[in-house]
Formats: sequence, structure tokens, C-alpha cells
Amino acid sequence: MSKYDYLVVGAGLFGAVFAHEAALRGKHVKVIEKRSHVAGNIYTKEIDGIQVHQYGAHIFHTSDKQIWDYVNQFAEFNRYTNSPVANYKGHMYNLPFNMNTFSELWGVRTPAEAKAKIQAQKDAAKLAGEPKNLEEQAISLIGTDIYEKLVKGYTEKQWGQKATDLPAFIIRRLPVRYTFDNNYFNDTYQGIPIGGYTQIVEKMLDHPEIDVETGVDFFADKDQYLQDYPKVIFTGMIDQYFNYQLGELEYRSLRFESEELDIDNYQGNAVINYTDAETPFTRIIEHKHFEFGKGDSDKTVITREYPADWHRGDEPYYPVNNKKNNALYKRYATLANQEKQVVFGGRLGQYRYYDMHQVIHAALVLVNQEFI
Repeated sequence: MSKYDYLVVGAGLFGAVFAHEAALRGKHVKVIEKRSHVAGNIYTKEIDGIQVHQYGAHIFHTSDKQIWDYVNQFAEFNRYTNSPVANYKGHMYNLPFNMNTFSELWGVRTPAEAKAKIQAQKDAAKLAGEPKNLEEQAISLIGTDIYEKLVKGYTEKQWGQKATDLPAFIIRRLPVRYTFDNNYFNDTYQGIPIGGYTQIVEKMLDHPEIDVETGVDFFADKDQYLQDYPKVIFTGMIDQYFNYQLGELEYRSLRFESEELDIDNYQGNAVINYTDAETPFTRIIEHKHFEFGKGDSDKTVITREYPADWHRGDEPYYPVNNKKNNALYKRYATLANQEKQVVFGGRLGQYRYYDMHQVIHAALVLVNQEFI
């Protein structure tokens, strides 16, 4: 008999929350992680006194006070507000789409002028009926100018498909504001943990009832793990767990190129999106701006983010939740429901895009199901 009550596969946020809560309830938990470190995609590493987001920008935001209070147990958060900037062929525009954007784009000064401009472009497009694809959906929301300059190229790079081939629901809601407000999120709470995200997961897993092992691939000894542990919380790819027997789900991958520069300030903002089709990367992140310039005064670290097709063996970052994949996932979910020993969780285990606050919420829902 195993001395453990649970095996948690994956030391990302979902697995760490579950392991932490299980340990608080007296359960003995083993956590294994394929990567050489804990914290999954929210992993941060200090370089030159700068907390570098190793797997892309992560800004914590939520309107759920319970979730905000929960994560604040493990770190103090600063007041960072997500205000990305778009670079379209050298022209800079504020995001989300707001009066600063419209003023720079068209020279308008009032909300009425901006609304009239967008409406005129929507009318000129002569769209009929429900939008049939992402392009029509975007134009129906924000007109042709913003679509062509700030949506089309970026989105096509991100998904690796033409906008006319992408489903409309991907941008069912675009943030459009007729105020001079560059805050991307509408949530009540927002910030970056002072000292980075890794500490949060490390503190969650710092419990005498939790044992953590990194650099371990569950699939290298899957049958033995299932034999040795009474209950498994699996946060990897659900289709891989079932050996792709129903077919592959689609994912998008990412490639990151980071560079240490001998200057204090490279671009003046944490995130700048490159929205033209010709630039191969989607954005440049300058990490020190997440903590208002904290770090060595003569150093900065930037990361270029390149979207990539996913193939087996690559890191899967985003599920492609179109109709075909969602239908296939439902078939895998049926198999998963028949697994009495294994519970599937997280972005890959449940094949859905989760923000960090949603991951925590989903993990706490599972905790309630398991222990209440």
C-alpha cells in the first residue's frame, strides 16, 4: 500500500493548490513534475534583480475577493495595471481600444466622434446576418481600420490561420471603451506578486505532508504510478493520457527568445504587441516594468514571443477550442469520467483556456468535491 493518499501530476498552479489544500486536511501527497522546476507556466526566475516571466507575461486579475484573498496568502502583490501598447509598422496605439487609440488613429476628440467613425466603417462593410468568421465578427464590433491594423495580423500570427477561417466566437467580446482608460482588465483586483510567481507555488508546496520531485515524466512509468497510488490528480494533456486513442486534440505552442541588454529601459512598457503580419513575433515583454523598473539600473531583460504550430513533444500552451476539438474533447471527457482513480484538471486536463484566477477556482472546486 502506498504511503501517499494522492499523486499530483504537474506542479503548476492547479496541482499546487490541490496539493496544498489536501495537505492541510492531513493527506499525504506526492507531486511529480516533468520540468526541472515547479510553478508551471507562471514560473519566474530572477535575472539582474528582475523577475523574468519565463513562459510569457502573467498578470493576476480577478473580481472574486475570495480568490484574491486566497492568493495573497502566499505573496504581496503590487498595483501593476495591464496597459499594453500596440506597434503597427512603427505607429504606437494604446490598448485596449479606447479614446487614446481612436484619437491617435483618426484625430477624434470625443466619444461621439469615435462612435460615428466606427459606425460608418461598419456600415460601409455591408455585413449581412450573423458574423460567419472572426474577420466579420471583428469588423462588426470595431470597424475596418482597427481590425486591419490592430487585430488581423496579430490574430493570424497567434492562431496560425487566416482570420476568415477562424470562428467568430474567438473575439465575441473585444474590449472597446469610449474613455481615456488604458486599463486592459475590468476586474476589481489586479497586480503582480512582488518577488515573482515562483514563490507562490513554492509556499503552497512547502508542507510536511507534501513531497515534490521534478524532472519526472509520468508517462515513463504510467502503469506503475497507477498501481502505486490510490488517487491521481492529472494536469497534463487529456488526449496523451489516453494515448491519443480517439485522435489528437489541437494546441498552439510558443517559442520564447530572451535577451539581456546593457541598458536600463528598452521599450518603456512591460508589453508591446506587434500587430502587423510581417513581424514574426506577436509581442516583446520587458520584464522589469512589471515591478516598475525594479532591478539593476544598467540592465534589462526582454523576451520576444513567437507563436508556433504544436506537434507531439512540443509544449502545449493554448487549446484550440473550435467545434471539432470541443467535440473530440467531450469524447475524451467521457473516458475520463469512467476513470475512478484519476481526476483531470487544469488547462490541459480540462482542455480549456484558464486565466490564473480561474485555475485556482477550479482547483478549489475539486477540493470541495474531494473533501466535503
